[in-house]
Amino acid sequence: MIGYPKTIRVDQGSEFISRDVDLWAYQRGVTLDFSRPGKPTDNAFIEAFNGRFRAECLNAHWFLTLADAREKMETWRRYYNEERPHSAIGNISPITLANAAGDTSPPC
Repeated sequence: MIGYPKTIRVDQGSEFISRDVDLWAYQRGVTLDFSRPGKPTDNAFIEAFNGRFRAECLNAHWFLTLADAREKMETWRRYYNEERPHSAIGNISPITLANAAGDTSPPC
């Protein structure tokens, strides 16, 4: 899949209700699908992902500049998708499941 998703499921967090995120989504034809306030079980998958992202990336680093943050998050994204074993898919990486040849994902 290339391009942007048609819909992104988000919660009511301040990072998702900002005008900037709304404008970004609108300009790219992406619909922001908000879960019900106070109902994290509406999207347990993303809640689990957010917890891992916070624990393994955001809480693990100091971000000195926006460029530094982008670089560290891209490094984590590649690790998460290309190296890190995921128990839900038999302790293999998502790239292995999606592509038996193990090709890496394209750069941002």
